[in-house]
Amino acid sequence: SLDDCLLRLHVGCGDKAKDLYDTAQLEEKQNNKPHATKLYRQIVEEYPDSPYTNQAKSRLAELEKAR
Repeated sequence: SLDDCLLRLHVGCGDKAKDLYDTAQLEEKQNNKPHATKLYRQIVEEYPDSPYTNQAKSRLAELEKAR
């Protein structure tokens, strides 16, 4: 149900963004930059209020420069 969905989103508020960020960091370490970029973009788009969003934006900027 939608309510259940919203509740889950609310509960896992910071966590999903953190998971995405951690995964993106691993992808970067393994030199999988396209996937890392995709994950960082997902954080920015889906979790604009997350504390990880600014970090994701700065990583995106670095990855864009490194191309």
